[in-house]
Amino acid sequence: MSNPSGSELMKIARTCVERSLAKGAREAAAASHETSEVTVKWRDGKPEEIKEATTRGVVVHLYVDDRYSSGTTSDLRPEALAEFVDRAIAMARALVKDPLRSLADPSLYAGQAKVDLRLEDPGYEALTPEGRTGDARQIEEGARSVAGAKEIVSVTGTVADRRGISCRFHSNGFSGEHRDTFFSASAEVTVRDAGGRRPDEWASAGARLRSERPAAADQGRLAAERALARRGARKISSAVLPMAVENRCAARLLQAMLGPLSGPSLQQKKSFLDGKLGVKIASGLLTWMDDPLLPGGLASRLFDGEGLATRKRPIIEAGVLRSYFIDTYYGKKLKLAPTSGGPSNATLTGGGGSRAQLLALVGDGILVTDFLGGNSNDTTGEFSLGVMGFRVKKGQLAEPVTEMNISGNLATFFE
Repeated sequence: MSNPSGSELMKIARTCVERSLAKGAREAAAASHETSEVTVKWRDGKPEEIKEATTRGVVVHLYVDDRYSSGTTSDLRPEALAEFVDRAIAMARALVKDPLRSLADPSLYAGQAKVDLRLEDPGYEALTPEGRTGDARQIEEGARSVAGAKEIVSVTGTVADRRGISCRFHSNGFSGEHRDTFFSASAEVTVRDAGGRRPDEWASAGARLRSERPAAADQGRLAAERALARRGARKISSAVLPMAVENRCAARLLQAMLGPLSGPSLQQKKSFLDGKLGVKIASGLLTWMDDPLLPGGLASRLFDGEGLATRKRPIIEAGVLRSYFIDTYYGKKLKLAPTSGGPSNATLTGGGGSRAQLLALVGDGILVTDFLGGNSNDTTGEFSLGVMGFRVKKGQLAEPVTEMNISGNLATFFE
């Protein structure tokens, strides 16, 4: 597997921008990328799938006569790129004018952090097919080593790794390169239950550096233990109960907040958080930081999708709403300074305690271990989410529960 060339990809992006300007664009930006990935799946004692793929492409953003358009292609031959840009320029001229569209203010490109984000594993080239297959096999071995393993019906272990590079070039002075790797190990385990039921569970872990990815066998053991604990799961009667949420699925609750925090929802008056900057919307124990500079973070970056230099900032600080996710375009519409159009790494501070201590605080309630679909309304904040987990009684885990819904309103949920 070849090591992708940053200079080649940057040349492609620069060529697209230069061609766009020559054909009449007022401004232009291009982002080229190459990603290589390998997936090995092991199921019930034998390899099930070994897959390798490499993708390359470029996307251009064009600002032509107060009109905006974007396009993408995977044909990176010089003559094909020229034809692609020419067609994209012609199509842009057919669109409705929108004078607020532009590249970001170049002053926002400055100030990139001088920090090693530890996103690329230098040992990626040393990975072997035998090593990957061995890791996938260890997932099943871990699952079948747990107490009660005779009740296991099936185990699937998957290991995957990826290496990518992307290069951006803007006509108003920005250029940047981003490289990263990612390594994951995941397990799916199905077990026998009464009445012919087949509860299943999963476990997964990933990291930017291979040495920091948790052991593959541990994912198998965890998934098997969780699946066995699901036997006998049932619905319970509706009630108003205290709730704890496992950290592995708690991000689902923050995801429901991303829409109301976004520029489009705010500009279209479809956000229950409109006008709430500086207002207390959650418990004083809750602080949500957006941290793109977290070393090894799965969403870490020195610049965002518009080239803006990134920085750590509070979204909610001690319960007070401090910031939205605003890109250049919606910043103009809302008359707000751009922050970044999307989230990076979410870190939560406040609260604390062990799982046992949290369950003791719940007393009589439920522990949510996974979400099963659902929806939320950005305008009103109302939500309904399917959940599964465990009943909590006297601060201790009791019987497993499933096919339950939790409902409420995000405007008050985090209080």
